[in-house]
Amino acid sequence: MVDVLERFGTIKINLTDLIEQRGISKNKLSQRAEMQRTQLNNYCNNTISRLDIDVLARLCTVLECNISELLQFVPPEQ
Repeated sequence: MVDVLERFGTIKINLTDLIEQRGISKNKLSQRAEMQRTQLNNYCNNTISRLDIDVLARLCTVLECNISELLQFVPPEQ
């Protein structure tokens, strides 16, 4: 069976890049976005399996970014 990522691609979370660009610490972001630090690290490391739209909205609000800056579709390799 073909791997799901190879068939459909994946979603990459660009949170680490946005944190660096905005000059905010993970501690400050987790506090302002009302998230546990562990949950924030999972988003930074792209280790979550389901996106929470409430979390995404909080991250976009605190980081003052669009969802397209936070999430990126990585198509399957042909």
